[in-house]
Amino acid sequence: MSDSVDAPPRVLVVEDDRDVGSGLAGALALDGYEVRWARTSADAARLVGDRVPDLILLDLGLPDGDGLELCASIRERSAEVVVVVVTARTDEADAVRALDGGADDFVMKPFRPVELRARLRAHLRRRGDTGPPELSAGPVRLDQRARRAWVGGREIELRPKEHELLAVLVAAAGEAVRREHLMDVVWDEHWSRSTKTLDVHVASVRRKLADAGDRWDRIATLRGYGYRFETD
Repeated sequence: MSDSVDAPPRVLVVEDDRDVGSGLAGALALDGYEVRWARTSADAARLVGDRVPDLILLDLGLPDGDGLELCASIRERSAEVVVVVVTARTDEADAVRALDGGADDFVMKPFRPVELRARLRAHLRRRGDTGPPELSAGPVRLDQRARRAWVGGREIELRPKEHELLAVLVAAAGEAVRREHLMDVVWDEHWSRSTKTLDVHVASVRRKLADAGDRWDRIATLRGYGYRFETD
């Protein structure tokens, strides 16, 4: 998080294309963000090491390494930073790998600058919105202020979007929640039609709950509708 409530959000743009990178950095600076720009994986890793930003815009096609590897490395360093992948790659498998590797969002080039900036604002807004102080259902308990989660007495480590997703499901425990509602609340209304990211995040949360000793099917799939958090 930023050092104080008055400090502007810190954004790191990782993009090797000079025109795209300078355009993004300039637009975000005009929006009031504190912006740094890295054109290589090595520079990005150095800047993250100096000071972890609030949000990273990450291109996958970097000249000195794969952005997917950099994404995983960044996620190992910080569970809180928002990582938004921006890439020209069109293979859906790349989107799945990026999201499964720790990215919070996946944006295809070419993108509409207004939409991208709206999505970034939504990510940062939700990152600071803790909601109710505590949520619990079944064996799962969430401390919203501390951004911590437990299954029984065992703490589990959740990425930001995983925490928000689980919070929505726990808050509506026992009730069916539509896919579209989860996308609107956890991501935002500007999300594209594909909801693959939701499936990836649900699968990751299920794995973490199961690894902590809970049921694999704690989050039930309602085919053609959405999901339900089971309370027994």
